[in-house]
Amino acid sequence: MQELTSDVVVAGAGPTGLMLANELALAGVDVLVLERMHERTGLSKALNLQPRTAEVLDLRGLLGRAEDRSFATVADGHFAVIPVSYAGWDTRHPYQLGIPQAEVEATLEERLNEQGVQVRRGHELTGFHQDDNGVTVTAGDLRVRAQYLVGCDGGRSTVRKALKMPFEGIEGQGHGVAADVLFTETPPGAPTQWRSMANMVTSATPGKFVGVLPLPEPNLYRITFGDRLNRPPDLRAEVTRQEVEAAVTERFGPEAQIAEIRWASRFSDDSRLAANYRVNRVFLAGDAAHTHFPAGGQGLNLGIQDAMNLGWKLAAHIQNRATKTLLATYESERRPVAEQVLANIAAQNALTPTTPNQLALRALFRDLTKIPEVQHHLSGLVSGLNIRYTTEDPHPAAGTRLPDFKLKKTHASTLFHKGNWVLLTKTTEKSPHPQVLVAQTPTLPHPNTERLLIRPDGYIANTTGITKSWLK
Repeated sequence: MQELTSDVVVAGAGPTGLMLANELALAGVDVLVLERMHERTGLSKALNLQPRTAEVLDLRGLLGRAEDRSFATVADGHFAVIPVSYAGWDTRHPYQLGIPQAEVEATLEERLNEQGVQVRRGHELTGFHQDDNGVTVTAGDLRVRAQYLVGCDGGRSTVRKALKMPFEGIEGQGHGVAADVLFTETPPGAPTQWRSMANMVTSATPGKFVGVLPLPEPNLYRITFGDRLNRPPDLRAEVTRQEVEAAVTERFGPEAQIAEIRWASRFSDDSRLAANYRVNRVFLAGDAAHTHFPAGGQGLNLGIQDAMNLGWKLAAHIQNRATKTLLATYESERRPVAEQVLANIAAQNALTPTTPNQLALRALFRDLTKIPEVQHHLSGLVSGLNIRYTTEDPHPAAGTRLPDFKLKKTHASTLFHKGNWVLLTKTTEKSPHPQVLVAQTPTLPHPNTERLLIRPDGYIANTTGITKSWLK
């Protein structure tokens, strides 16, 4: 048995675990990442970064790397597969970035390696025990003593199950399949570029749907199909070629010929949320804390933002820089966000018509989405741009994301590349805390403000510049 020590053990090297590990390493925290797979799968899986996630990566200087690996810029989002515009949000990234999950993971692992952290692959967490002083984690022939453990190990999380954490929510009755399909030639009527969500999903039968997205390789497509009223006895059953061929025929007709099915996976329309995100020294993040039907392309994005929120807080706590209550705000801030996502997904699922009445409701809802205020509200829900955290400051800017506005020579996001706090001020001021970088600017993105104290995750802490509620 190999014995190791670390400040934090992260279980799972998906986007959530890798983002969290990067945040901890950036702050100088000793982090160990354990992953059961011996190598990255290279599978596309999730395909998008929402505008807020693009902003989050930009705060750490990672967005350019992701853009280099992307294959599409999508001008809109969607709510129940009805396109919604990001117009009206003060963001430099009013789009979805089309990028396979494997490339997001490659981007994050590349930066993690540059910070001197290697993922320990082929080490599946098999158990742990926590006490007042730390957590002992077992992974095969590896035993690690750490201060904290974070389960980023997916919807079937071993960490969550070991905690006996209730994982309740909406029990669905349908299922879906996602498959990467290579055709012998471009199917008739298939799009060759992904630039909008318009007409990407069709439904010929109540409750059923077929979606198609072009991937970067010629004639390679993501085919998504499902039935909201029926599910197979075994959701883990292998997806058959016959199932995929039937969906392809429904969408494109019998002329479409499949050369290869690269990957296929079945998913449910259940929605579940962990009762708590923390039990003493063990945390949950990403799919380990919440799972849902992939409506609106929100899952991967929700996990990355969980990791950003937890990372700087856990680092500050470990390094004795945080107030006693800061670490507790991870759950109080992020669990309500997941609740809101699950609620909007339930609403989207309700707009998948299975009866004539629901068909009429969807038609009415589609008309309503033409109203700019409705578009703005819906795009804020799916993009993460509408998130606001509770603060002691009553100013309407407090708790909202800082728009990445133009400074003299650069943009505000560049001030956060080292994971620090930032005080934006119109006047010359000293830093209120060693962790706070002061940046003087003639203008601020909110009227009637002289200063903005910004957290490391880009949210406005207050308009006073006072750090005592956050940092020692």
